[in-house]
Amino acid sequence: MKGRFKYRIYPTPGQKYRLAKLFGCVRVVWNDSLACCQQKYKSGEKKPTNTELQKQFITSSKKTEEREWLSEVSAIPLQQSLNDLNQAYQNFFASTKGQRKGKPIKPPRFKKRKSKQTARFTKGGFKVGQHKVYLAKIGKLKIVSPVRVTRCSIISNSN
Repeated sequence: MKGRFKYRIYPTPGQKYRLAKLFGCVRVVWNDSLACCQQKYKSGEKKPTNTELQKQFITSSKKTEEREWLSEVSAIPLQQSLNDLNQAYQNFFASTKGQRKGKPIKPPRFKKRKSKQTARFTKGGFKVGQHKVYLAKIGKLKIVSPVRVTRCSIISNSN
């Protein structure tokens, strides 16, 4: 089972800066990985595995001088970004083979600076308290519980 909650957050100016940096890093890792996958496809090679992408675009990139700023944010959302890219490709390939119901899915696209920014944390990257949520390398963000709940989703995995 998975539970999702939607809160309004009130970050401090420092936290806003760290969140913006996080969103930028997630976007850079996604775009670099997508460019690599597209380049491999054009040259007739197989798409790199998720592990190979993580080694190349997270672990190795953090050690270079031009991308050392990737180590200033939590690695969890960066890894999740690559997991999301992998899932997007799986959905696209399943759609082209006719294994998915509904409209055909287009291939993954590059993320833009001006569009919606997202970052996903897994269990180790966040903690929810009474009036605060803690995000790794961001800090404790003040949250306001929704006044009234209009929607509730419970998602069950068969695993």
